[in-house]
Amino acid sequence: MKILVTGGAGYIGSHTVLTLLEKGHEVEVVDNYDNSSPESIRRVERLTGGSVVLHEFDLREEERLTELFATGAYDAVIHFAGLKAVGESVAEPALYYGTNLESTLSLVRAMAASATRTLVFSSSATVYGERAQVPYVEAYEPLEANNPYGKTKVMIEHILGDLAAADDSWRIGLLRYFNPVGAHPSGEIGEDPAGIPNNLTPYISQVAVGRLASLGVFGDDYDTPDGTGLRDYIHVMDLAEGHVVALEHLAASPGIGARAWNLGTGTGTSVLEVVAAFEKASGVEIPYEVKPRRAGDLARSYADASRAKDELGWVATRGIDEMCADAWRWQSQNPQGYRA
Repeated sequence: MKILVTGGAGYIGSHTVLTLLEKGHEVEVVDNYDNSSPESIRRVERLTGGSVVLHEFDLREEERLTELFATGAYDAVIHFAGLKAVGESVAEPALYYGTNLESTLSLVRAMAASATRTLVFSSSATVYGERAQVPYVEAYEPLEANNPYGKTKVMIEHILGDLAAADDSWRIGLLRYFNPVGAHPSGEIGEDPAGIPNNLTPYISQVAVGRLASLGVFGDDYDTPDGTGLRDYIHVMDLAEGHVVALEHLAASPGIGARAWNLGTGTGTSVLEVVAAFEKASGVEIPYEVKPRRAGDLARSYADASRAKDELGWVATRGIDEMCADAWRWQSQNPQGYRA
């Protein structure tokens, strides 16, 4: 298939592009490089021996996007593009609603105009909100995230669900994934956030490599075994493979409409357990400081991933030790990320 990947130069996007190429698909990427680098795609090409056509613009430039679809003849789209930091979304909600919703609406209009009807959407476990019981199941309603980032994911899921209900030619996968960590085992591509990292493992990685002085642990008074938040950490390569099998399932499933799948391990790991695993992988002690809880954070979040197993044949296979070892290999080989 010929696939357009939006946000394909980013962390999860680049690993998914690599996996698509390894599976024999033809790939093009559109990215504005707001929080990514074209260097990631150059490295993907070296690793795979494949080639990727890059288009540099923002999805909200709808005229350019429509022109791209008019000439691209794509079979499907994987949609990663968007802003993704919970804390920043609380501070700047208008930015998040504008960027994430407008870019998605621009995308689906361009897809509709070109008769491209297969879409895998990068959603999030944040759609389950505070009242859902763990482990989260896809059938839970109502979706009600507790921060603006998560609310944009809920809104987009509703938009895509309504689109599929109105026109049964759409095939849409809503991938609700949990906490991506790790890197490609080569150490050539990995997570390289702009500025101070918002997520745990890149923050730990930058402390270990000497770019940051210490880790901030946001809250140690949650109702969890060690007081720190429990999250379902999933290796980015497991996640990338999940996108590809979801795409291939949609392509073989006419009339599927919009279908949600959790992509996670089903196991909660605490912040301090991740710190310990990273220290083991790197041989570096990670100094940390406990800070107040962050707005929008939950005590625990982990998946019931049985639907993905049953319907897609997908299961996460890599554990926290492998996640940390691969993350450290990436960071130690690339102490300044792609800017080295």
